[in-house]
Amino acid sequence: MSWVAENTQSTPINPLPPVGAPQTDTADSSAAYADYKVIRRNGAVVGFEPAKISIAMTKAFLAVNGGQGAASARVRELVAQLTQSVVAALLRGKHGGATFHIEDIQDHVELALMRSGEHEVARAYVLYRERRARERAAKLRERAEPERPVLHVVEAGIRKPLDLAALRALIDSACLGLGDFVATDAVLGETVKNLYDGVPVEEVHKSAILSARALIEKDPAYSQVTARLLLHTVRHEVLGEEVAQADMATRYAGYFPQFVRRGVEAGLLDRALLQYDLGRLGGALVAGRDLQFGYLGLQTLYDRYFLHVGDTRIELPQAFFMRVAMGLALGEIDREARAIEFYELLSKFDFMSSTPTLFNSGTQRSQLSSCYLATVSDDLDSIYEAIKENALLAKYAGGLGNDWTPVRALGSH
Repeated sequence: MSWVAENTQSTPINPLPPVGAPQTDTADSSAAYADYKVIRRNGAVVGFEPAKISIAMTKAFLAVNGGQGAASARVRELVAQLTQSVVAALLRGKHGGATFHIEDIQDHVELALMRSGEHEVARAYVLYRERRARERAAKLRERAEPERPVLHVVEAGIRKPLDLAALRALIDSACLGLGDFVATDAVLGETVKNLYDGVPVEEVHKSAILSARALIEKDPAYSQVTARLLLHTVRHEVLGEEVAQADMATRYAGYFPQFVRRGVEAGLLDRALLQYDLGRLGGALVAGRDLQFGYLGLQTLYDRYFLHVGDTRIELPQAFFMRVAMGLALGEIDREARAIEFYELLSKFDFMSSTPTLFNSGTQRSQLSSCYLATVSDDLDSIYEAIKENALLAKYAGGLGNDWTPVRALGSH
């Protein structure tokens, strides 16, 4: 390795005695580098010791060649030469003393190993540095993050510790498939920050929804995250238990016939819907289409469109679309086939009916029209009858227009 010798001769300080030369006393070696210092990662300044470079290289050879290989004369000679090269490179042009950062020294070691052709050893050394860097980073995070007090939630009157792993899994599932545009930690951090000890579990889920919603302005993809977290809450309200999205494909099929019967019993749905093959229609529901919603769309359906008994919703998104389709297909010959056809259009967002149709289709007030026009005659009975009709029509949706042309103007005869 002639380049090692050249580098060694280029500095007036001989960092290590030549290979095979008599070893100098440790105190003499330390004195030769008294003006050279090393800054450690914690900021401490210590003396420069080339022997530590040799030890680090020997460990790298040991990791690749094993104990016997690392102890061979060839390896000892090579380590000594490489150490001389590293020290020479560090001290070049710094005759009056200098200070080196530990990372700079390790960079020179990597370079020397690569130039010598010891690529496997260099790779082992690089991997060791990366592993140690991760370990240091983990320790820093542990010290930087103060230990949070254990939060408790109240569920069904029972107080228990907050299950952070389950909360993270829920948010993870809401972020699934949205790539690098969204981050679980961003939503989770804000969610936990807004909680207090003894919070109802429903408020935990609401906090997650609000935390994700606040991030929509940073990236629109959070609209889908928020919608999926809201969907989790809707499923819990409708089904009475937490159900994962992955389980909804089978759960929808069993839930749908129960939903129709419950709606009929509550006086919400037209009894004629019971004439359908509810098992066939339930099997046609596609649970994955629930994930198409953005936040505003799903929140609007929840607030204004989903059927409810008392204050509890009984309708899920795909059941909502099928209920509308069933109401539209009641007069068809092959009702099930036409209902599924209508459902496919609605649930894929290829077509969307007007608000009165979405409100009323399949219910006991199947008023599907959007607009109403009336002519008001020139007498008090007609005027007040028109006002009454407008009020009744407005109760179940629909735009209103009145023709007041026949009514005489003020002061006319």
